[in-house]
Amino acid sequence: MTELTNWARYRSPTYDELIGPDGKPRPAARALTGYLSSLTAAELADRRLAAELAIKSLGITFTVYSEGRNVDRAFPFDVIPRTIERSEWDRTEAGLKQRVTALNCFIADIYGKQHIVRDGIFPGELLEKSVNFRPQCVGVRPAGDVWAHICGSDLVRDSDGTIYVLEDNLRVPSGVSYMLENRMVNKRVFPEIFESSTILPVDAYPAELYDMLANLSPRPADQPVIGLLTPGIFNSAYFEHCYLALQMGVELVEGPDLFVGDDDCCYMRTIYGPQRVDVLYRRIDDLFLDPEVFHPDSVLGVPGLMRAWRAGNVALANAPGAGVADDKVVYAYVPEMIRYYLQQDAILPNVPSYLCMREDDRRYVLDHIDELVVKPANESGGYGMLIGPRATKAERAAFAERLRADPRNYMAQPTLAISTAPTLTDDGIEPRHLDLRPFILAREEPYVTTGGLTRVAMTKDSLVVNSSQGGGAKDTWVVDLDEGGN
Repeated sequence: MTELTNWARYRSPTYDELIGPDGKPRPAARALTGYLSSLTAAELADRRLAAELAIKSLGITFTVYSEGRNVDRAFPFDVIPRTIERSEWDRTEAGLKQRVTALNCFIADIYGKQHIVRDGIFPGELLEKSVNFRPQCVGVRPAGDVWAHICGSDLVRDSDGTIYVLEDNLRVPSGVSYMLENRMVNKRVFPEIFESSTILPVDAYPAELYDMLANLSPRPADQPVIGLLTPGIFNSAYFEHCYLALQMGVELVEGPDLFVGDDDCCYMRTIYGPQRVDVLYRRIDDLFLDPEVFHPDSVLGVPGLMRAWRAGNVALANAPGAGVADDKVVYAYVPEMIRYYLQQDAILPNVPSYLCMREDDRRYVLDHIDELVVKPANESGGYGMLIGPRATKAERAAFAERLRADPRNYMAQPTLAISTAPTLTDDGIEPRHLDLRPFILAREEPYVTTGGLTRVAMTKDSLVVNSSQGGGAKDTWVVDLDEGGN
């Protein structure tokens, strides 16, 4: 065992995904840690450099918006993967399928008869102040009553080993391309481990996504015409848009490439003339989709697209309005949704939450703001939140004023000691905090990616894993120990 990988000396301040508190590898990590221990520091550094070169050659980038400029950067990647035992993953997968099913029942109900509000399970006033509730969607019934076709749910593990759902992303969830590319890079860097271990594959996702989209076509007897609607090259996730369109073999289109005809059908402009489009996997926010209905000055969307969707002539994934459940206050009610719609208890728990619109909760949050993580209801990317223990007194005071002014817009959670995993840094292998974003496709039998995108805080002691704020990623290995993965 090299000094660099002396696991007996490795210590994490919380639950570690690879190494137990006794300094011994967890079962799913034994093959990996044994292999890493056989490498010298120079050999491991070479693997790290090989990964960085692969990322550059593959063009794996994300866009950072800073000082009014768009800067493309190589996606930060750590070569040491995160491991999960398959038996644990099976339960997690079941919980995610249960969750996305209940969320779709909720969205369909909210734009329908609102039984959950009438029965007193979900407060109607939350809808009145929801920035993502779309009155234009009331009464619409997409195919199969599925609104959120693609969901990315963020999971974290606490110090006692419990996996919690931190939030659900239902509008335009991103990151799955990095999950796929991370695996490709790790296979280049550590090919030997893939030969000797049963690491479950992730590369079925593009085919599963295509099949799900194709099944939404309003013309089921024909070969569907599918487009991925992107805001364009300056969007932070443009790499992913190009990657997924290429992998699925569908058209990558922007708003000006499309138009809606007098027959309320959506068409794509081609050199051969107009071609009808059946399905759009849209990566544009609701408010920019259709200038006839939402922002009138939007140049990203397609005039009349909502007309075509409401008429059932084009399918949109995710459906407009699905973001009503992509709200950190609505999130707190998901366990009740599961009980209400499915008559089941939630398999995966929520992080305990305080809703500031409730007087008692608000008083507690204000009294304990130095101990809590306080989040706005509809921000993403880690923006707009307050990590109480790490904020200054002035920052906490200013945040408390914003909370008092708009309590519906805020919720709070305890500061979890989220899990770590060994990460290769300039100072050697050190623990870094991480989360996990699996991707779920909602259909008759929901599909869940094997593992997902592990995002890691590359800065020591940081809890912020978002790439836009300095985070990176790891490959995620679901290891089947019953098939020789030990």
